[in-house]
Amino acid sequence: MPVLPRRRLLLAGAAAVAVAAPAWLTPALAQGPALRPTPRQTEGPFYPVTLPADSDADLLKNGQVVYGRGQPAWVEGTVTDLAGVPVSGAVVEIWQCDHQGHYHHPGDGDRADPAFQGFGRVSVGRDGRYRFRTLKPVPYTGRTPHIHVKVRLERRELLTTQLYVAGDPGNERDGIWRRLDEQARAAVTVPFTPGSDGLRALFPIAVQA
Repeated sequence: MPVLPRRRLLLAGAAAVAVAAPAWLTPALAQGPALRPTPRQTEGPFYPVTLPADSDADLLKNGQVVYGRGQPAWVEGTVTDLAGVPVSGAVVEIWQCDHQGHYHHPGDGDRADPAFQGFGRVSVGRDGRYRFRTLKPVPYTGRTPHIHVKVRLERRELLTTQLYVAGDPGNERDGIWRRLDEQARAAVTVPFTPGSDGLRALFPIAVQA
């Protein structure tokens, strides 16, 4: 019987392991490099003290009142773990100021337009996808345009961060944005591109789940 060279023996053994591996192990064998987690950022002072009665994914309609100011935008993406697997059941929250730069919050004098919901919450399914109908963020004194984002899974808070507008001149003057390194800035700064029904921003989120 011929003796196989050592390299061929090793390759044959590896192939046999891959074939014999249980199904739950197979994805781990094929898994690529881990994703970098979405950078954490400060929650800021304006997370709602009391959540609005209408807390769905459409921030441009508060109850039966339609908000018609500013630039409508879709903010959407997926929530995955660092292996790229969707985090089914995660809850994504966003909150932001209205077109005049005001939040629904006592600390901001509760001056926000009552037609603007200002806060939204969705649960992601097995595909990890989320989608919000909202407003392209605007600046206010001391801050570049941004949207606050929080991700929860059951009782755990997985991430609090902020989403920024690519190309906005205020970014370079914003102290919170400037604290991020170049790679982290790229992860939380996305373009708002025109579409048939408003602007669209794609914001993938990777968390340690």
